[in-house]
Amino acid sequence: MNKERQRKASGSLFGLAFGDALGADTEFMSVEQISAKYGPEGPSELQDNPARVTDDTQMTLAVGEALLAAEKPYSADTLEEPLRAAFIAWDRSPDNNRAPGNTCLQACEGLARNLPWQNATVISSKGCGANMRVAPAGLLRAEQDEVTPETRAAIAQFQAALTHGHPTALAASDLTTWCIADLVSGGEPEGLVERLQDYALSQRSVYHQLWLGPLWQIPLSNTPQEFIERGWDECLQVLERLDVALKQPDRQSDPCLQTGAGWIAEEAFATGLLCFLLYPEEPIKAIQRAATTSGDSDSIACLTGAFAGAHLGLEAWPQAWLDRIEYRDRLAKLGATWD
Repeated sequence: MNKERQRKASGSLFGLAFGDALGADTEFMSVEQISAKYGPEGPSELQDNPARVTDDTQMTLAVGEALLAAEKPYSADTLEEPLRAAFIAWDRSPDNNRAPGNTCLQACEGLARNLPWQNATVISSKGCGANMRVAPAGLLRAEQDEVTPETRAAIAQFQAALTHGHPTALAASDLTTWCIADLVSGGEPEGLVERLQDYALSQRSVYHQLWLGPLWQIPLSNTPQEFIERGWDECLQVLERLDVALKQPDRQSDPCLQTGAGWIAEEAFATGLLCFLLYPEEPIKAIQRAATTSGDSDSIACLTGAFAGAHLGLEAWPQAWLDRIEYRDRLAKLGATWD
């Protein structure tokens, strides 16, 4: 069991980085342009040595390393400062030159000025930067990390809320985390969308007051429940689109046409998951499909890789890729933590 767990935690993190690296080369390109350059299946090899990733992997490392640094049991009080410090360090790093999102940059500037995080966050943003980095929360282990399913959900939403204050950013991050935790624990791809819908419905009115505090009041919602329900309702809508797409699987057309371009959180989740579920036992084909999209290809592919690795484990990926990916040592350390 420990060996299997190790492979899945490491597999998810490395899969995320591999998808990110493949998608980095195709972001801002049309499917026609990608096919003309790489062939109809899209990019099949990592470029350069090391193979460079984007801010998606960088911020995943920031979240993971903040989770390692925080005191346990986790709470908003113990996790805020490690997350704040990790996000500011990323913002100021000379490696932060990979076309980072404006929301993350703006929020990190506010965090660096020591604003309360509720004032630093971009309340109107539900960009995919909220959930492309959340995979480490899905790898937390109940006994080792002293987490319950409720705590894991709160962590997922809290890390999103520091930069992206929109309720859909919170809900999509929670949904992404639950999906990874389900796959790591042995959940099968078959029936996954239905399980996600059930989870979303169970959480629809749950506002994590101890973690999110007065965030719900900033956009002038009437109640905390009304605030968070907006986010879950948008996630349920995209899950319905995903369910429809999977009833007649189309491996040839651009997945973005079915579940969205992925610039926003719920669409990045759904389109990344669609690419995984089109090829649940073929992880490289899954991230190739995700990288051959007209939308936010690196974020879509990084989520696809995280799902595929959580399902199939580290052995799903080529050894040559493991040796060449940027930030290999940091990814390996996080993976080993949740072995």
